[in-house]
Amino acid sequence: MNDKVLSKRLQLVANFLPNQANFVDVGSDHAYLPCYVCSKDKDAIAIAGEINEGPYLSAKKHVADCHLSDRIQVIKGDGLEVISNHNVDQIVIAGMGGTLIRSILTKGQDQLADIQRIIVQPNVDATDVREWFYQNNYGLVAEEIIKEDGHIYEILVADRGNATSVYDGKCQESLLLFGPYLIREKNAVFIEKWESEKRKLERIIKQMNQAKEVNHQKIEMFQTRIQMIEEVLTHD
Repeated sequence: MNDKVLSKRLQLVANFLPNQANFVDVGSDHAYLPCYVCSKDKDAIAIAGEINEGPYLSAKKHVADCHLSDRIQVIKGDGLEVISNHNVDQIVIAGMGGTLIRSILTKGQDQLADIQRIIVQPNVDATDVREWFYQNNYGLVAEEIIKEDGHIYEILVADRGNATSVYDGKCQESLLLFGPYLIREKNAVFIEKWESEKRKLERIIKQMNQAKEVNHQKIEMFQTRIQMIEEVLTHD
């Protein structure tokens, strides 16, 4: 399978799967990720989960076209229900909002007993997923932030156990918001994201101040967020 079929963000996600991966890709769309991984690693096996009929049929066709039907099962279902009665070691959820990813993990909690690694790529609200990992004993082991086709994406990788280690003795609220690994590296994409977020919050505050009834509590909350962003951007 040609690498060009897979976006840069999904190639990064794939890099965090171990050799001989046994994983589920939730919301797999055309099953590009499972086909990419299983084409490169002849010992990898996967489940491509998809709730919608169109993408489910596209995934089945793509898997068949790649001659991988013996190692990739395409299952129609909602969230983690696709791994009921299946032994899986890793979960991938990519290309959704962080709030939705969190809700999929919460709803599928009964399916997580044997899951060693969870890799997520939230389009927005990555903080929601970091909080879920922290509260459910999955330790964040890696983060990436990239820009592709004008969009900024974060990738979070968590392994079962030791959820508190990256937050010990530090400002937890800030680390959950910015990401403990991303804030340390502070690359150009990270800076671009948070400068943009700061400008957006400043615009919102300006609009709110012009309203007939000013919500001072919400403005104060946004101002605190701006202050946190400024501190991160200006301190080495």
